[in-house]
Amino acid sequence: MAKHLTETQKRILDYIIDMIVTKQIPPTLAEIARHFGYKNRSTVQQHLQALEQKGYIKRNPKLSRGIELTISDKLFIPRPVLGEVAAGNPLVIYPDAIDMVELPSIVRIPKDSFLLRVKGDSLKDAYIFDGDIIIVNPNATITDGQIVVAILDDSAVVKRFFRQNGTIILKSENKAYKPIELKADYDKFKIVGAVVGVYRVMSGKDSLKRM
Repeated sequence: MAKHLTETQKRILDYIIDMIVTKQIPPTLAEIARHFGYKNRSTVQQHLQALEQKGYIKRNPKLSRGIELTISDKLFIPRPVLGEVAAGNPLVIYPDAIDMVELPSIVRIPKDSFLLRVKGDSLKDAYIFDGDIIIVNPNATITDGQIVVAILDDSAVVKRFFRQNGTIILKSENKAYKPIELKADYDKFKIVGAVVGVYRVMSGKDSLKRM
């Protein structure tokens, strides 16, 4: 059972979660020290040890980015999954919640963001797998190379987005799938938002994991 956090511990935990959600990787000791202005990494080690003892994280000392969030009833709140999105062939996106998952209550999810479940393996090389829950920000500015959710011919897809010479290219991260190409003015194509995080269930436990 997780225990009460000091203000400093909460700020460090908030930073760790923010890094995992927005950068898709946990921070290193050096990054935490730099972010909070600590000159000595041993101070960071002490705070991480306290977070681990209180049940909020676990660490792998053999990895430079070996911090993993652990589930806690006090940290997690239910959020609706609004539909399924295809990493492969297009699927229907549903108007109502099809499931509920628990996300950390202190994660700063962008305003108006929503959750979708991935179906298919076309983004496996981007560490997005079948069954993952993706966090989609509909207000994000879309640039080339971003992973986006889009409506294509009334179905939802999640792909890496590129513009090239009047053409839109939707690429997979799996060599088994060919890119989807369409004209930039194709009227049955609309970007819904950018994927800003991924949530994964592993070994029966919920975790925010790298994309």
